Amino acid sequence: MKIYINPDRKTWNELLKRPVADAQALEQTVRKVLDAVKAEGDAAIRRFTLQFDKATVDDLLVSEHEFIKAEQALPASLKEAILQAKNNIEAFHKKQWQEPELIETMPGVQCWRKNVAIGKVGLYIPGGTAPLFSTILMLGVPAKLVGCGEIILCSPPDREGSLHPAILFAARTVGITKVFRVGGVQAIGAMAYGTSSIPAVYKIFGPGNQYVTCAKQLVQQEGLAIDMPAGPSEVAVYADTSANPAFIAADLLSQAEHGIDSQVLLVAANAALVTEVEKEIGKQLQLLPRKDIAARALENSKSIVMEDETQAIDLLNEYAAEHLILATANAAAWAEKVINAGSVFLGHYSPESVGDYASGTNHTLPTNGYARAYSGVSLDSFVKKITFQQLSETGLKNIGNTVMTMAAAEGLEAHANAVRVRLGK
Repeated sequence: MKIYINPDRKTWNELLKRPVADAQALEQTVRKVLDAVKAEGDAAIRRFTLQFDKATVDDLLVSEHEFIKAEQALPASLKEAILQAKNNIEAFHKKQWQEPELIETMPGVQCWRKNVAIGKVGLYIPGGTAPLFSTILMLGVPAKLVGCGEIILCSPPDREGSLHPAILFAARTVGITKVFRVGGVQAIGAMAYGTSSIPAVYKIFGPGNQYVTCAKQLVQQEGLAIDMPAGPSEVAVYADTSANPAFIAADLLSQAEHGIDSQVLLVAANAALVTEVEKEIGKQLQLLPRKDIAARALENSKSIVMEDETQAIDLLNEYAAEHLILATANAAAWAEKVINAGSVFLGHYSPESVGDYASGTNHTLPTNGYARAYSGVSLDSFVKKITFQQLSETGLKNIGNTVMTMAAAEGLEAHANAVRVRLGK
């Protein structure tokens, strides 16, 4: 990790840039795959699955037998952990539901807003170097809670054309039965356009690499909704002198092991703490099965010494991390000053990994600085909020002159007349 000492504010924009691929080349590559899926359907999916995942897949839909086999193959301890995580996620998300509240804005004029579930949603679950079955809980639980009519799930197969048993068990646990063994850009294309095997959906959810993120953004331009541009994972840690260097190193490595395009950022109160964290990273890295991936990610990562606490928080708000850990003695106080972050972890005993799996909050979060304007996935992500209004005759009389005056001022006489003809009766 590169180290920077009290960088001037003018350099922050350049300093905080994420690692990115050549945008133009990336988009051209992704567009070719999307166009092929749109034109050829399942045939293109099978071809790209063989090309990218090295798997030959005949039946894209996972069978009931495979679900049963997956449950039998999974250790009881993992099944219990998945069920516990599901219960916590369900408990947190249930409280987000809002019943319609009727508001009378003036006598006889009633307005309200109602949550209506999105009819068809598609969940993308990364596989690749790690089967992220936890993401199924994060997306499937709220989709089921609001009552989405059709939920499909796509995830890349291994070289044998199979999905990890934990992915299938987690899907069955939340009540998802339509699971397809297809990943990458071709999965996004299938859910966007539909094929003979995979139905088209109205909104696509789920994180992924830069190719998947680009694909989601491209299909969004064609009118399909997406949750957010959720790309490679990232974490920022703000640590003062009360922090434990071993804890900080473990948190940084927990994100670095996601993929070589992940990024971690340490903002520390002094250089001595950075040195101690670097030593711990060196020790812990050697023990990780995915140490090569983590090491590559650390090449994209930075340690920044910010001796002024207020400037440190300003810098972190500028970065707008997907995950932000406040490893400080007064974490709750500093948390009040956080305005840009996907999810925040307070104190020395709140590792980011608890949010990834089982605390109850959602781990599908905005990356790449999108936390300045986007929220993470929640119950609201799976509903449309439709407004209603109902006026009595008295209500229309009370509001009529206001509407007619405004419509006339905008030169929209038919708008005014829609009120006038009623009042004339």
